[in-house]
Amino acid sequence: MDFYNITNSDLDDFLDKLLRNIDSEHYWERVKLIMHVVTCIIISIGLPLILVAIYALYSLVRNGQVAPIYVINLLITDLIQLCCMITSEAGLREPSIPRMFLNIVSYIHEYSLLTSVGFMVCVALERYLVVAWPLWYRFRRTIKIPVVVCVVVWVLPLVCLLTFYFLVKLEVFSTIFAILLLLPLPLFIFLLGGTLKALSASTVPSDEKRRIVGVLVLVLLIYTLLFMPSVIWLLSEEAGMNFYFGILSYTFLKLSPLADLFLYVFMRKGIIDKLLASVCCCRMDSNDISRSPGNDDNIHTVSSV
Repeated sequence: MDFYNITNSDLDDFLDKLLRNIDSEHYWERVKLIMHVVTCIIISIGLPLILVAIYALYSLVRNGQVAPIYVINLLITDLIQLCCMITSEAGLREPSIPRMFLNIVSYIHEYSLLTSVGFMVCVALERYLVVAWPLWYRFRRTIKIPVVVCVVVWVLPLVCLLTFYFLVKLEVFSTIFAILLLLPLPLFIFLLGGTLKALSASTVPSDEKRRIVGVLVLVLLIYTLLFMPSVIWLLSEEAGMNFYFGILSYTFLKLSPLADLFLYVFMRKGIIDKLLASVCCCRMDSNDISRSPGNDDNIHTVSSV
């Protein structure tokens, strides 16, 4: 069962089957109305904020900073997801839109989800290298390497999806899709654990350490809370037939573009440093706040815009 294809182009038919034992038509109409309102809120908030964030980060890349490149690509995948949501909502309420077109949109949505997870891995890996391998990171910090990595992340999910789509049945394809979403989980845990282990020996300033750990924790939380329910929904037969769990996991996926905006805020300097310092119950060192230009060359993060 292709969950994402259902939720985009065949949502009405699928949920009608799940609700065939529920006599109250009014109840189903309320559910659809709530989902529509939630989707509209996510689109209206996320679309303008993502565009502003992409523009702000692009200005940093033009100034020679490397770190924002992965975040920009992550936000672009979120932008694609929001566009797919807009098309899907229009398709559910406008029967004249061809079903084949809506199916293509659903496959694009699947592709953007996989790509989004890929760039989350890139963000976490880049933060890990800053702490665990600072010298290597400093001398390998060029625009060419992130650009090549981004091209690979964009191409690899497309190749995987197209290959499995034409070689396996639809039910098997859904299982493979869930497994692909599940693969980064051990890597996220390893990167967070490795970063925490390397912090004691790292020369990274204390405020920078807090920001790096905060980014890694946030990436793991976004992945676990928003993507894992859908993985469970796809892999578990009992969960797959649970109407409430299906709606909940689909709603969580819709929230991922907004959650990635919090990741962008977490990587900015300024107010977030004070918040992290208060959470960690420690005072920021004044020497770390006013770092020398030499230290700024070693550590590149998303600065205030």
